[in-house]
Amino acid sequence: MNKKIFYINSIFIFSICFIIFLFNNSFAWGDPQIVGKINSAFLNIEKWIIQISTPAAAVAVGSGIFMRKFSFGDEERIRMGKKIIKGSLFSYALIMAIDLILSAIESLIA
Repeated sequence: MNKKIFYINSIFIFSICFIIFLFNNSFAWGDPQIVGKINSAFLNIEKWIIQISTPAAAVAVGSGIFMRKFSFGDEERIRMGKKIIKGSLFSYALIMAIDLILSAIESLIA
């Protein structure tokens, strides 16, 4: 008698679990809530980095130009100004390229 009740209960529990699994949307259909939150967080971080990098690159290029302009013939300052300008433009271009690459990957996935 106990084995019969055990089997009936286990079949009942298995069928309830199967029905819950079958009709629950977060298992297979659609994005889970945490994935959506992580995606939106990464988009906010990316937007913030781009907003910060644009004025930072402008300030770095401006300081490099002023360093070259007011070097008064000092070769070390001229070289340092060129390095600052090249480095800041390269860094800004790298950030913009990463933005383009991430946008292309997102368009392929979606």
